[in-house]
Amino acid sequence: MSFTIVVRADQDGWRLEGDTVESGMMFRSGADAEIAARSLAEHYADAGQPTEIEVFLRDGSLAGRYVSVPDLSNLDEG
Repeated sequence: MSFTIVVRADQDGWRLEGDTVESGMMFRSGADAEIAARSLAEHYADAGQPTEIEVFLRDGSLAGRYVSVPDLSNLDEG
């Protein structure tokens, strides 16, 4: 199962919400929220957890979906 992180517009800026973000995080710009989401997803991937990021525009439409997966090349074979 993968974690999900969502970036969407809020009255006062942009909100980052997710499966592991208890009360959400606020940002002044969508770009800042997206950078934080990608950083969080990279952290989860480094810990072995696949993560999906969904970014929504102000009108509620989906702007993009990104997937961050763990690097499995470091696993021993057998």
